[in-house]
Amino acid sequence: MSDVSDAIMDAAERRIRLGGFSGFSFREIAADVGVKSSSVHYHYPTKEALGAAVVRRYTERLSGKIDAELEKGADPREVLASAFRRTAHSESCMCPVVVMGAASGDLPPEVLREVQQFYQMCLDKLTTQSVPQKEAAELLSMITGAMVVANALGDKMLYDRATTDLIKTSVGGRAGRSSKAGVDAPKPAARGPRRAAS
Repeated sequence: MSDVSDAIMDAAERRIRLGGFSGFSFREIAADVGVKSSSVHYHYPTKEALGAAVVRRYTERLSGKIDAELEKGADPREVLASAFRRTAHSESCMCPVVVMGAASGDLPPEVLREVQQFYQMCLDKLTTQSVPQKEAAELLSMITGAMVVANALGDKMLYDRATTDLIKTSVGGRAGRSSKAGVDAPKPAARGPRRAAS
């Protein structure tokens, strides 16, 4: 992939974070990158192709980061919450796919498929690590919803307040449910407040 192609996707991602799929035009992207609109069309013939490429790249990058943490033995719940926390506390505050997911009814099919694959990837990272499907769905909904509310209220710390204790309880409950040979495992020791993962 060329530097210009990457720069076009970077510019589109920045604008999507602010205004979703309808929040950018090829003319604006060209101005952001410092190229002609024809150059944007050369790399991405349609707006749909560009939007889908942005989501696909974002999915691949996040998937790789999650896998790297899971390989270290980290709990998948904490890994996913921490990944979204970095975005919630960043300058942009919003995940571009969460922004588009909120308006999925207006997305072109090509872009919607990539958005759906992003969310499915997040769920798969949890369920393949033995997190029950229902819990995985609840967790992803809570994490993405907390990001939206924190952004709407302009309060980045709201994400932490909404997620930290729930993640801690979920992880502790999972450990408490494990057992050997029919003997209940001891309950996890009480822990004091813990700083959110960064």
